[in-house]
Amino acid sequence: MTVKHALAPKRDYSPSGFDVTPLSKDEVAALAAHLTPESFRVTQKSGTEAAFCGNLVDNKKHGVYCCVVCGLPLFASDTKFHSGTGWPSFFAPVDPAHVTEKKDGTHGMERIEINCARCSAHLGHVFEDGPAPTGRRHCLNSAALVFYETGGEIPPASQPIKTQTAYFAGGCFWGIEHSFQSAPGVITAISGYMQGTTKNPTYPEVCEGDTGHAETVKVVFDPKVISYTQLLDGFFQLHDPTQVNRQGPDAGTQYRSGVFCTDDAQLALVRACVAKLSASKKFSKPIVTEVSRAREFYLAEAHHQDYVETTGNECHVGNPWAEVMGATK
Repeated sequence: MTVKHALAPKRDYSPSGFDVTPLSKDEVAALAAHLTPESFRVTQKSGTEAAFCGNLVDNKKHGVYCCVVCGLPLFASDTKFHSGTGWPSFFAPVDPAHVTEKKDGTHGMERIEINCARCSAHLGHVFEDGPAPTGRRHCLNSAALVFYETGGEIPPASQPIKTQTAYFAGGCFWGIEHSFQSAPGVITAISGYMQGTTKNPTYPEVCEGDTGHAETVKVVFDPKVISYTQLLDGFFQLHDPTQVNRQGPDAGTQYRSGVFCTDDAQLALVRACVAKLSASKKFSKPIVTEVSRAREFYLAEAHHQDYVETTGNECHVGNPWAEVMGATK
């Protein structure tokens, strides 16, 4: 029987490093079951608490205000201001990706409702009468928030994910970058230059072959979603690791195959992966991938970033991630 692989949906990550993938209705319901009646009414039924009655209206402590349902950080004390309206007011969220907006035409008014991006909890409304620099007033219900003071304990749900970083070189960085960007658990994949001697190299300098740099992709990932070993498995499917200083028609030391490791644990995993592939006889020639400790990574020029997505010119055709992740349907 042929097993068909299905790639799991990509998770969404905010610029500040939080997992903001929308929760399912069942997940929200499970979290909401632990709320107080007032918090449930406000967040799940789009309720509004009475003015000047919320416990966070006059809170002047330093810290962060998180969603009472899922814990996502929403607003911080440094953007809180006294609006005189009777509800906690902020001129900006901690990260725009943490709050969503939609039109609200209830009660005979046209307003903009704000919700938690992760669990869709109703938070309040936003108005265009706030102070500089945004000119906006995010008017929140205290019942929709939980406050954590600076220096105190913050639960895991309110902390950014603990990312790891990996570096891969496998020929032209355009295709390698594009493929890693589609892998579940990968937060960012950016193109650059690495392992050479020239500081701040330019693309023409790297192409001359005298800098010692390889076209490299820096991959920042969530190890709870995808492991370093799985990234390695995908990488060795994306290119031919037996080609010396080239990849297909692209020739030169800058196109060499390489995995540049951030610590001894990564070094051990790469060496084990290469040994396993060599023993499997998957490749008819010896694997020549350079395995070494990562040195300084230099960001490539802007026009090299997201090149495949921007131009539609593909290389390293193929998507190994469904098979790598082992998802089936």
